[in-house]
Amino acid sequence: MSAWLITGAASGLGHSLAEEVLGRGENVVLTSRRLEPMNDLAAKYPDSSLVLSLDVTNADQRAEVVARAERQFGGIDVLVNNAGIDFVGAIEEQDESDYRAVFEVNFFAPLALTRLVLPGMRERDRGTIVNISSMDGLASLPANGLYSASKFALEGLTEALWQEIEPLGLRAIVIQPGSFRTGIEQRTLVSGQPIDAYAATAGAFRQMMGSLTPEMFPGDPARAAKAVYEVVTSENPPHWVPLGSDAYRRIGVKLEALQREFEAGKELAHSTDYPGSGPAVL
Repeated sequence: MSAWLITGAASGLGHSLAEEVLGRGENVVLTSRRLEPMNDLAAKYPDSSLVLSLDVTNADQRAEVVARAERQFGGIDVLVNNAGIDFVGAIEEQDESDYRAVFEVNFFAPLALTRLVLPGMRERDRGTIVNISSMDGLASLPANGLYSASKFALEGLTEALWQEIEPLGLRAIVIQPGSFRTGIEQRTLVSGQPIDAYAATAGAFRQMMGSLTPEMFPGDPARAAKAVYEVVTSENPPHWVPLGSDAYRRIGVKLEALQREFEAGKELAHSTDYPGSGPAVL
């Protein structure tokens, strides 16, 4: 029986994943700033669940949650960094306090929690870090650039992480969800004052946010939760896991565009080496 620690478990994918994992007979530490939405699962699975309050940006709370989880279940086998926030607005428009908050929640908190659980995982020679990114973590959009930047950073961190920890018997995985019916449209906030010059780009995205309905989100959180569980518990999981048809499509378009420009830039790239230089060290 494994022990999972899931952040942002009060709603959306985090809640669905906690329900899936508990239903599989595993132990789960459910964390969020709001306890009430997690109490249904705690009541249904009293022996295998632990509900804890956690503001992921609070260092003392992070340390206490990890310590409580390790005392309760003897260690953390899977950390799921799921908590996240988003502010919409052009890069020039957004308030600094908002985009700094985005990085604190979406990047620095997962980094800190990862560093807290790794010593125990290394000691037990097993463990998996699951970082919930987004299709925006590989393919950015106007008005969502700062959220995307936080997810790009999380993906870069995870890519380095798996190269560091796989030789130790540990694993790290990036999940890249598309648009899922998690209620995210109600939690996404607008930052800053609109600038007329961006009306056709970021402004159009802002306008769309006001008319979103659940039907515009094709992804099923319950099916995503099942997919994440099966990936994490598989013998040889992939490193990148797109979820949702829209994520697969948008990431595919980005990769094709990147490949075209990469191939077109071959001559220019090689032209900047010292003449006669040998192969690169890295």
